[in-house]
Amino acid sequence: MHFVDAKGILSAQNGMNIYRGCTHGCIYCDSRSKCYQFTHDFEDIEVKQNALELLEKALRSKRKRCMIGTGAMCDPYMHCEEQLGLTRRCLELINEYGFGVAIQTKSDRILRDLDLLQSIHQKAKCVVQMTLTTYDEDLCRILEPNVCTTKRRFEVLQIMKEHGIPTVVWLSPILPFINDTGENIEGILDYCIKAKVYGILCFGMGVTLRAGDREYFYAALDKHFPGMRTRYHATYGYDYELASPHHRELMELFRTECKKHGIVCDVDKLFAYLHEFPENQGWEQMSLF
Repeated sequence: MHFVDAKGILSAQNGMNIYRGCTHGCIYCDSRSKCYQFTHDFEDIEVKQNALELLEKALRSKRKRCMIGTGAMCDPYMHCEEQLGLTRRCLELINEYGFGVAIQTKSDRILRDLDLLQSIHQKAKCVVQMTLTTYDEDLCRILEPNVCTTKRRFEVLQIMKEHGIPTVVWLSPILPFINDTGENIEGILDYCIKAKVYGILCFGMGVTLRAGDREYFYAALDKHFPGMRTRYHATYGYDYELASPHHRELMELFRTECKKHGIVCDVDKLFAYLHEFPENQGWEQMSLF
């Protein structure tokens, strides 16, 4: 872990990354790709030590309140968050200034901030997003070794729902020949149905690999799935998009179950939902106090 003074904290689309890098160890992580130009080891977390000052300045300068997104690039609830608490302090600012938040994670550490998430949602809007890839717990511990397993993330989704916070699941990636089975997809969908998620984001049954990410992924295949690298090379070569051979039937299963249970699965609709700020919601309520 090392500390830097960053020049900015919010992207043009109001995305926020307090940290760069990750310690979850997911074998397929796209954020390892060379195109993101990391100048340090991926596990050596870069901490934007002036994140709070930058965020407060950015929020104060906004002409209109909006949704702040975080977690798309690096998980805001990595191990270092327990020590540093920067995510919580940023949420406190978002809450104070009346902005909304769409927060994505794989970690149950998010439960620490349940009080803040509720407050944000009461004043504006909060959406919690959890990534679910693998129903089998033993397999999950291989693919995503340093973070809580899918069953625990399902429990987090349930807790969020019980406290009135809407949730969205990212069903991605699905690794060819590893977790691209009907049993796996049915298990994840069953969790989503029981947790009454608002929507599920799925971009297809497969995975993408780029330089940097690909090498790490293949090394993990050699370690945990001997011979699988050869199968990947024979099937996909050096393609960027690696679609499962079962893509069509798995997507049909996915869409059928979502429609049956009233779960939003249209990608455009879900991204619109995540970015849409409910104008005036909560502010009239706040004025009553």
